[in-house]
Amino acid sequence: MDPVYIAILTIAGVFALVLIGVHIGVSLALLSVIGIWAITGKFAVAVSLLNTTAYQSVMDYVFAVIPLFVLMGLLANLSGATRDLFDSAEALLGRIRGGLGIATVIANAIFAAITGVSVASAAVFSKLAIPEMLRIKYDRKFAFGIVAGSAILGMLIPPSILMIVYGVLTEQSIGKLFAAGIGPGLLVSAVLSAGIWLRVRLNPQIAGDINALPPLTFSGLVKAAVKPWGVVLLIGLVLGGLYGGFFTPTEAGAIGAAGALVLTIAARQLNWSSGVEVLAEIGRSTASIFLLLIAAQMYSRMLTISGLAAALSEWAATLPVAPIVLILAFVVVFLMLGMIIDSVSILLLTVPIMYPVIIKLGYDPIWFGMVAIIAIEIGLLTPPFGMVAFAMQSALGDTAKLEEIFAGSMPFTLLLLIALALVIAFPAISIWIPSLL
Repeated sequence: MDPVYIAILTIAGVFALVLIGVHIGVSLALLSVIGIWAITGKFAVAVSLLNTTAYQSVMDYVFAVIPLFVLMGLLANLSGATRDLFDSAEALLGRIRGGLGIATVIANAIFAAITGVSVASAAVFSKLAIPEMLRIKYDRKFAFGIVAGSAILGMLIPPSILMIVYGVLTEQSIGKLFAAGIGPGLLVSAVLSAGIWLRVRLNPQIAGDINALPPLTFSGLVKAAVKPWGVVLLIGLVLGGLYGGFFTPTEAGAIGAAGALVLTIAARQLNWSSGVEVLAEIGRSTASIFLLLIAAQMYSRMLTISGLAAALSEWAATLPVAPIVLILAFVVVFLMLGMIIDSVSILLLTVPIMYPVIIKLGYDPIWFGMVAIIAIEIGLLTPPFGMVAFAMQSALGDTAKLEEIFAGSMPFTLLLLIALALVIAFPAISIWIPSLL
C-alpha cells in the first residue's frame, strides 16, 4: 500500500481511538508504531524509532521550561497572589457599573502571566469572582460567561504551555512565541472588557447593584493598588528579563519559580503538606505533557516518513482558492476539535499536518501559532465537551448547572471570534513585538 494512504489510515485511527476514550498519547504512539511498521515492513525499525524518539524528544535543555513555569504558577497561587490580584482589581473598578466583570478580565489577564493554563484560570476565578458577582446580584449567566471568556487568556498571555508545545513541534523560538502572545492577549482583554461595558450599557440590570459594595476610601484605594505588588514585580522580572534578552525561557522559568517561592514563604503559606502537594502536581502535569510530546514527535516522524506532509503541502499550493481559505478551514477544524478534546492534544494532532502547508503557502509560523491557540481556546468554551465549562462546573459544584455556563459563554464566544478575526486580518498584532527582539 502507498505510504501516504497508510498515514491517512493511521490519522483516522488516532481520531477513532480518541473518540472512544483512549488516551491521546497512547493513541498517537500506538498508531505511529503501526504506521512505520506498515511503511517499512520491519517491526524492529518501528520499535527502534520509538526508543530513539522517547529519549531525544525530552532530553533538550529547553524542556525544563515546562516544570519550572508550572511550579511558578502553583507557588504564586499558593501564596495568595490570585486573591490579591482580584481584590485589587475589584477595589479599583468594582464601584462602576459592570466594573466587577471588567476587573475579573484584568485579574485573569495578569494571572495568566504566572500560570499558562486556561482550565486552571477557570477553576480559580470561578471560586473568586463568581461569588462576588452573584453577591451584588449580577445575572448568573452573565457572571459565568465573564469567567469562561476571560479564562482563555491563561493560554494566550505568556508564559503558556500551548506556546511551548507549539514551539517544540514547529522548532520555533519559544521566546518569540511568548512575545507574540502579548498583542493578541491585550486585544482579547480589550474586546472582552468592551463587550462587558456595552452589554451593561444596554442592559444595566445584568450588572447588579453596585451600592451593595462598601464605599472605597482613599486609604483603601492605596492599599488595593499596592496589595499585589509582589506578583506584579515577579511578572515584570520574568517577562522583562526574557524580552530584554537577559534570560532564556528556561532561565526565566527558574527565576520565576524562585521568586514565587519567596512570595509563598513571605505569605507563610509553605508547609510540609502544601509543599508535597505542589511537587506532586508538578510531577503529574510534567509527566502528562512529556508523554504527549514523545508521542507527538513519533507521530510527526511517521508523517514525514510516509510523505503525507509533503504531499499535502503540494496539494494545498495547487488548490484554486485563496490561501486564506485554507487558514479559515484550519480554524474551523480547531474550533470543532476544541468541543471534544483538550487543547494540547489538538495541537499534537493537527500541527504536524498543518504546519508544512502553512510554510508552503508563505505564512508566518509565529502568527499561525497565535491564530491556532486562540481558535483552540475558543473551542474549549463550546458544547458538548468544552473543558473550561466543565472546570467551572467542577469548581462551583451544585451551585451551577453546565447548561447555564454554556449559555452564558455564548456571547463571549462571539466576542472571542471577533478578536480572532482581527488577529487573522492584521498579522502585525502578533508579529510586531517578536520582530523587535
